Amino acid sequence: MPIDRASSVNPFRTAKRFAFPLLGLWILLYASFSLLKPPLLDGPDGVTAESAREMASTGDWIIPHINGVRATQTWPLLTWLTAISFRAVGVSDYAARLPLAFCALALFVLIFSFACRLFLTPIAAFYAALILITSCGIFLFAHLLYPAMLLTLWVTLALYCFWRSLRHPTLPTSAAFGAACALGFLSAGLIGIVLPFGIVVLFLFYSRNFRHLARWYPAAGIGLFLLILIPWITLVYRAAPHHAFVAFVPHIRKPPLLLFWFFVLVWITPWFLFAFAALRRLSPRLFTRDARLDPIHDHDQQALLLCVLWAGFTIALYSFSGRQEYYSLPALPAIALLAARWLSTDEKHPSRAGVIIGWILFIGGILKCALLIFLAVRAPAAPPAAAWHEPDIGPLLHLHQHRLFFGPIIDLTLASMGAFRVPLLITAAAIAVGVTANLIFRLKGRIRLANCFIVGMMVFFLIAAHLALNTFSPVVSSAILAEAIKPEVGDGDIVVINGSYEDASALPFYLERQVRLLNRRPDVLAPWSYAPDAPPIFLDNSALAELWTSDTRVFVWTPSATPPSLPGQSYVIARSGGREILSNQPNQGGAFF
Repeated sequence: MPIDRASSVNPFRTAKRFAFPLLGLWILLYASFSLLKPPLLDGPDGVTAESAREMASTGDWIIPHINGVRATQTWPLLTWLTAISFRAVGVSDYAARLPLAFCALALFVLIFSFACRLFLTPIAAFYAALILITSCGIFLFAHLLYPAMLLTLWVTLALYCFWRSLRHPTLPTSAAFGAACALGFLSAGLIGIVLPFGIVVLFLFYSRNFRHLARWYPAAGIGLFLLILIPWITLVYRAAPHHAFVAFVPHIRKPPLLLFWFFVLVWITPWFLFAFAALRRLSPRLFTRDARLDPIHDHDQQALLLCVLWAGFTIALYSFSGRQEYYSLPALPAIALLAARWLSTDEKHPSRAGVIIGWILFIGGILKCALLIFLAVRAPAAPPAAAWHEPDIGPLLHLHQHRLFFGPIIDLTLASMGAFRVPLLITAAAIAVGVTANLIFRLKGRIRLANCFIVGMMVFFLIAAHLALNTFSPVVSSAILAEAIKPEVGDGDIVVINGSYEDASALPFYLERQVRLLNRRPDVLAPWSYAPDAPPIFLDNSALAELWTSDTRVFVWTPSATPPSLPGQSYVIARSGGREILSNQPNQGGAFF
């Protein structure tokens, strides 16, 4: 009688020898320097932080508020976690990023256990965790207050429970699946339900096993799902006033489809090459009408099928709906699992494909090194930096208004590369050593050591990328401007943003006060800012002109290239990253700039 090896695998029993290196990498990359810098960015990062700060200060845990305006369109889980962190350790950059750092740790532990049960080997589990830890996408969005990281965790947890249920349909796995879907809904809305459930339905369709749903205690999963969501929905319904008003939801600009697909690969480079190699081991018969999968005999094929459907459904769903560059993050665990499966098999039985991938990495890496060294050497010297903040590279950029996440990258110029000389050289050295050593040891048949050099290369690359983001932060964060004027801003003074709220969302967070907005624009505040009881946070040009000529001190945040028309004398209080703070009164000696 065949033995069900999957049911006998205990991932935590096999994790002891891998725990310290994995935990050490998490501490290095996710729980040390990266919690402190850069400052919170303008956009969703600053919006979520300000919403959490207001929640922690007001004690209203039902409906998030942004700049005093209700934000029922904001999914609350990330705001709750951040507000709890603020209550526990105080309001700071460190406290804002701490919840996502622990969510990343939970994801790494979960993917280790998942890979153990999928592929029945701790080596594959080790590689899966390493790949996610060194993933560019996971590293970046574990430090930005975006819901994509939380959604990735809950989708992974839901599919982990589903996989375990295939061997033994139990009430706990059904309940946990329902809880994961509910938490996904609280993190990112309906997509938190559609993603895991859609992947499960596709898998059962291709495996011809829809009967599993009836055996898997559906009442337990649905019951816990409703038990988590109904109280919150009820409280929100009671707390939100039911006035009739016109609400305009801002249009989100989508990146081109090819660019979206490109970033799927960027988020998990260079590991996606090994995931592509793993696809060759997926049997074509799985997609025929007569395919049948046995949970024991076809274990490996089932595992590969789940990973392929997981990644494919996630990418396809976002490709033909609303999308941003980072929406594909929930597909990364599936790609990591595919790559880990191939790496663990290749370690035992080295293949020609591994050598080919080694040559691809080597040739591509050397070309990248040449480009990076050219930029680092030919770029002029960086502008001098003040002792307390990064150099202002704004004057060296071709600044434009952007609505895509990575839009500001196209503002970079050769003249600005001098500010990034250290990150460029670190990246070049890491790539040169990593790809060269990887190829040499692959040719010698020492596969694990070759893979370790890729891991090391990615660790140094992520550190360099973090340094580069810190250097670029004056362009994408208003933190420097806020800290500069904070000593000058009194209780009766007014701070105005000449733009949408997201353009300077870090400003109210660091000033810890409500701001006004010049000329209403469709932004994150749009839906409830039209409510009759919304705070009067909008000014038109005439209202600003009246304030400007009064005795009230007014501070105006504005892009340097497009300042508003102001009557009377204007004083530049601070300038950084192509933005500046204007005031109708000169400094009183408090601003440190």
